[in-house]
Amino acid sequence: MSTVSSSYVQNENISPVVLRRVTKEVVKLTKNPPEGIKVHIDEANITDIQATIYGPDSTPYEGGVFRVRLSLPSDFPQSPPKGHFLTKIFHPNVAEAGDICVNTLKRDWTPDNTLEHVLTIIKCLLIHPNPASALNEDAGKLLLEDYEGFAKRAKMMTQIYAKPTAKDAADQPAASSSSSSSSASGPGDAKKKPKKKADKKKKALKRL
Repeated sequence: MSTVSSSYVQNENISPVVLRRVTKEVVKLTKNPPEGIKVHIDEANITDIQATIYGPDSTPYEGGVFRVRLSLPSDFPQSPPKGHFLTKIFHPNVAEAGDICVNTLKRDWTPDNTLEHVLTIIKCLLIHPNPASALNEDAGKLLLEDYEGFAKRAKMMTQIYAKPTAKDAADQPAASSSSSSSSASGPGDAKKKPKKKADKKKKALKRL
């Protein structure tokens, strides 16, 4: 895991008002997580937000399980959290060390932004990378010049470093699991099911 800088602090340096807000948001996220995201609570330090993001379908990151961290500064929410990928990933907006570059955590930050919004934006980066603000210049350049080459390398990195474990599969939020299972079945399977039901009805009629 990465080392958090001195400006990113533990509970005792966060005001009680902010701590209540963060606790409320984290509890909500664990009970009703965004699709494809699971939040992990560190009761010893509620301001150290860690989450698992499941690679979105139809992207080079599909099937991968990515661990991310949000570290809150002492003046949160006036200043944005610091985002970091703990799982190695090949992505234009993620530095090799894991730092995340997204406008929501920089110039577009407002104190009204929620942790759920931040995590959702990070997940969206896996669907829509932004080579214009690349931290990983190799990934950004490859994305612009040769998407197939970029996708192949990103997929390879996903298979090596973000391979899911049995526990990851068990922990995957139900909303994400149901959507992925329904999409995996495909339209062809949906057509087969009514046919089976029709065959059963015909057999039943013959018995009558």
